[in-house]
Amino acid sequence: MPGSRLSAEDRREIAAGLRAGIGYAAIARQLDRPTSTISREVNRNGGPGRYRPDRAHRVSRQRSRRQAHPGHAHSTVDTRVLPVVDRLTSLFVETGMPRTAAGVLACLMTADDGSSVAAELSATLRVSPAAISAAVGYLHAQELIYRKQDAPRRRDRYFIDETAWARATMAGVRQNAAIASAARSGAAVVGATTAAGERLSGMADFLDHVGRDLTASAQRWTKLLT
Repeated sequence: MPGSRLSAEDRREIAAGLRAGIGYAAIARQLDRPTSTISREVNRNGGPGRYRPDRAHRVSRQRSRRQAHPGHAHSTVDTRVLPVVDRLTSLFVETGMPRTAAGVLACLMTADDGSSVAAELSATLRVSPAAISAAVGYLHAQELIYRKQDAPRRRDRYFIDETAWARATMAGVRQNAAIASAARSGAAVVGATTAAGERLSGMADFLDHVGRDLTASAQRWTKLLT
């Protein structure tokens, strides 16, 4: 049932679905689970081509025993993965992402259920709630995360799932398409045969070409998840 741990039989059904070429969403429906549960289970255990149900179940039981006595109740990140969070944060910052937003993204990516609330993120990253609010606003605008209300306590919970990168890629494609359109308009103003006009037209052609490639790639990936 949704919310409970995957059983050994569940994992054997996942393996059978993968061998049959069934997508994650279809497997999830068979097991009455979220698609993100299936994709996370497969990807953390070798991926579609290397998933072994018995090994995955054994590793899951070992992980459960290690987590039987969690250390930091208010932190969204297990202390053992803090170095991973730090490394991912640094790499995201190098792409131009604000540091707190990078930290929030890294925390959500390494959280077992892909979610957290502001108080947990604030405790983990040691920043103010206001900084977390600004960070999640930035990530939401990039379509990397989404939010739902944690009904029992009436607070927002932030999520990342396996479609995040496809959504973010398409958001980037739309932004680049707007830049390409502006560049073409600019080329018409300065003169298409001038050096500036050729430069602007070349940029527009490049962004359009890359946008088509990225769109096709994102659509192929999304198809696997649906």
